[in-house]
Amino acid sequence: MAGEPQADCLFCKIVAGDVPATIVRETETTVAFRDINPQAPTHVLVIPKEHHRDAATLAAEAPQAAADVLREAREVAVHDGVEATGYRVVFNTGSGAGQTVFHAHAHVLGGRGLNWPPG
Repeated sequence: MAGEPQADCLFCKIVAGDVPATIVRETETTVAFRDINPQAPTHVLVIPKEHHRDAATLAAEAPQAAADVLREAREVAVHDGVEATGYRVVFNTGSGAGQTVFHAHAHVLGGRGLNWPPG
């Protein structure tokens, strides 16, 4: 069920403290942690603590949590010193877009030039 922790979800396990992660920030509703395969000097994942399959589901089912994720993405950029030079926030929604963990999450990328189009 949406919002409830999923036993087989890596990110739910990180939220529960069962899987270690390098936590950058944590709020009442979100956790931000370093990506284990960084694609930029700053590569942090921001997730809602509640389980939602992807960004579209998160926006439909929990719009305040979606706003919290975006607000924390900015705070991560400030924390890592990339806000002034620019950063990217990416949501991969669905396997065809590269989503591999089916728990909504934003990638915050910065600290190097980011070309367009991505991918």
